[in-house]
Amino acid sequence: MNLRSIAIALFVLALIGAARWYPHRSIAHEPGVLIETLPQQNEPASTTPIQHGDYQLTPLADFELEARVLSRADYSIDAGSDLSPTDLALGWRRMSDTAVIEQLDIEQSVRFYSYRWQHAPPIPPDEIIRSSANMHLIPADDTVKDDLDKIRQGSLIHLRGHLVYAQRSDGFHWRSSLTREDTGAGACELVLVEAVERL
Repeated sequence: MNLRSIAIALFVLALIGAARWYPHRSIAHEPGVLIETLPQQNEPASTTPIQHGDYQLTPLADFELEARVLSRADYSIDAGSDLSPTDLALGWRRMSDTAVIEQLDIEQSVRFYSYRWQHAPPIPPDEIIRSSANMHLIPADDTVKDDLDKIRQGSLIHLRGHLVYAQRSDGFHWRSSLTREDTGAGACELVLVEAVERL
């Protein structure tokens, strides 16, 4: 292969990489609180189980929120990826403020959301816990899945659905947290998403 062919091949690879990156690039915002409201959680209007593929989903609460996307992680090979292919780490109140977020190193891995700071936390750690969460998202249908695929880091979103307990025929089960004040294993929300839109 001559140098011209190598240069063309590298250029094509760069274009492919850019095409894959561009739709998922982060959205920048000026400093300031962007989401003032808290997540809204109520007793479920119905507790009738919902059949969702090989899963039975039992509503634990009706759930709705506006939030800033702090991070996004997609999964395809873990035990629950056929149910919930996407996790979003979401923030509201001061965890939607760029001035706060830029002082945190935010990561998602193996269904966990973590954050670190270099010298001192930009806001009290218990406020970080109360004002952000990692949510395992279950698209209710293909339309919702397509809408979720368009969400990226920095997006401001409105999401509506149910916190659920999921059971699969082989015995696998997964339960949503019902509070925004917990942390660690079991602290994530498992959300059947009926609608999501960018603000």
